[in-house]
Amino acid sequence: MTVTVDQDRCCGAGQCVRNAPEVFDQREEDGVVLLLDARPPAELRSAVEDAVASCPAGAIRVTDS
Repeated sequence: MTVTVDQDRCCGAGQCVRNAPEVFDQREEDGVVLLLDARPPAELRSAVEDAVASCPAGAIRVTDS
């Protein structure tokens, strides 16, 4: 699994961090998503998919690698 984020689309809602804090963080100055792990382990797949589903801006993508 490979995760990508579009920081230009991010609205800073923080749902990604709430769902998968091992994979996502937010910039302190504006709350924009930071990708901590572009290739997280398989056991985090469900949490990452929840983050994708809950992102109001559609700023997160997951592809199988």
